Amino acid sequence: MQNRFSDNLSGDLSGSDLGISGFYNKKRTVGQGNQAVVFMTVIGLGLLGGIGSRLFYLQLSQGAVNRQVAETNRVRTVAKPPVRGNIYDRKGRLLAGNKLSHSVFIWPLATKRENWLTTRRRVAEILNIEEEAIQAKLTGATVNSTNRIRIVRDLTEAQITRLQEYGAEKEGIDVDIESVRYYPGGMLAAHVLGYTGEMNDKELAKLRPLGYRLGDVTGKMGLESTLESRLRGEWGGTQVEVDGAGRLQQFLGQKVSKSGQDVTITIDLELQKVAEAAIGNNKAAIIAMDPRTGEILAMASRPAFDPNLLSGRISPDVWKKLQGQDHPFVNRALRPFPPASTFKIVTTTAALESGKFKPDTILQTYASIRIGGFTFADWNHAGFGPLGFPGALKWSSDTFFYQVGQRVGGPTLIDWTRKYGYGKRTGIELPEEAKGLVADDNWKQLNYKIPWSIGDTINMSIGQGFLQATPLQVAGMFAVPANGGFHVQPHLVKDPTKREWRQSMNLKPSTIATIRKGLREVVDGGTGAVMNSQTIPKAAGKSGTAEAPPGPSHVWFGSYAPLDKPEIVVVAFGEHTGGGGGKTAAPMVLKVMEAYFNGGKPLPAKVDKDGKPVAAPAPRQRRNRRAR
Repeated sequence: MQNRFSDNLSGDLSGSDLGISGFYNKKRTVGQGNQAVVFMTVIGLGLLGGIGSRLFYLQLSQGAVNRQVAETNRVRTVAKPPVRGNIYDRKGRLLAGNKLSHSVFIWPLATKRENWLTTRRRVAEILNIEEEAIQAKLTGATVNSTNRIRIVRDLTEAQITRLQEYGAEKEGIDVDIESVRYYPGGMLAAHVLGYTGEMNDKELAKLRPLGYRLGDVTGKMGLESTLESRLRGEWGGTQVEVDGAGRLQQFLGQKVSKSGQDVTITIDLELQKVAEAAIGNNKAAIIAMDPRTGEILAMASRPAFDPNLLSGRISPDVWKKLQGQDHPFVNRALRPFPPASTFKIVTTTAALESGKFKPDTILQTYASIRIGGFTFADWNHAGFGPLGFPGALKWSSDTFFYQVGQRVGGPTLIDWTRKYGYGKRTGIELPEEAKGLVADDNWKQLNYKIPWSIGDTINMSIGQGFLQATPLQVAGMFAVPANGGFHVQPHLVKDPTKREWRQSMNLKPSTIATIRKGLREVVDGGTGAVMNSQTIPKAAGKSGTAEAPPGPSHVWFGSYAPLDKPEIVVVAFGEHTGGGGGKTAAPMVLKVMEAYFNGGKPLPAKVDKDGKPVAAPAPRQRRNRRAR
């Protein structure tokens, strides 16, 4: 049975194509012959093609870009600030420039961490500053930063020598010469020019997108701030090579910085000196302006400061001394105060232009008048008898203008006040300018919850109450009768490509003539008789005295000359100086006028037809009249 089974099994399998013997004897074909070579060749060619195409893209297509990136990673620039542009007066005399100064810089790129504490301690000792102050300068900078960080400016010779002696202990510290802002006039025109200083963290965060860097110096006030983009210039620096870790390898060259633009302004240096000297020790301001163009010839404010002190590191003692003064950084020429009786020019304009009064109107004046349940007194407590508009301006009669204001009404008076430029900034190129205040019913309702009253109009008619104006705005008001009825744009920067702005106020010729007659009478024997001097041409003007309790009064005087063809307006303001505008402020104006017209010397004597000198008439003054 077994043999038969074996035979049958053997026979069946041997006759089959899939027999055991046939299975083991059949030849392999997979993995043999040329298949492996073909397979590996295809893979290799695919890899080589990918690498080749990538190399083609990197080397040929993007070669220039990649070389620039590699160069940027290898070559860095140690930034160097540009020289700031100069500021000149109208005659080309230097007002703000630059001087060379030795400064100390931290260079994080060349500072080794293990030596830094020793270096910091030694430098702090030499410079006599706290180590923490030095370390604070590194805030925001990395150890491989190529930007040097200034520590101190204006090194003394002794400090420079000591730093050089400790060469091994000041690795990463540079002593270099740089340009520092310099003001040859010291405090002269300080509020106009402003000052420069290093940016703080808040300023840096704001200006970094514009290309500013840590330690950058910017304008902080005045024209230095307004003209920053023109004065600044473009950065340059030293190119250095660094390795992959950012360590300095060698110097490669320099990129020259581009200096800032020079700027010429309208200020006259000599007239500015006279204006500031005229103020003396008073808290005061003086504006001198060309009424035809709006050019500011002088702008003085006291107390003042020396911007040179702020160009470098200011000591605590100096800062304390500055703060001990009465707000030396406030430009009083741009701060608002009650304009007092100088404002009667606006009240006269509103009266004559409204049609409710004629140029020849005569009103009785009184010691006081009662309006709306309140008594309003004249400044002399006696009145002046019957007066017309010229006489009322001459003697600055309050009761005359109370009656005018009552009849004209608040809305009309407010409207003409705004037409004269009050209540808004003039647009002069100084960021510190205030807009003043022209109150109305809406303003009073908002701030006091009560409506505008007749008493508010009465107070406003003589330049007091809620009304606030800057000396610059008052100068703009005086320019209107001086130039024949035009509102001009005050400005400081001379730009031959820009036309001076002036706009007609469309005043009646009779209105201008009436105001000019009154302003002349103020000088010709009125409250401004001090201006009736042989040292200047005939002038016109108006005084003002504003009560300012609990201190003494504020005083004003504004004037223009020559009378027939005015070419200068001068306004003087004294804060809490007392004494009356004609007595205290007018002499300041006279000094500026004298310097402008004749260097302070008497004008050449007039002669008659025979060549003999003609004596000038003595100033006419009315007795028992206190200057107003």
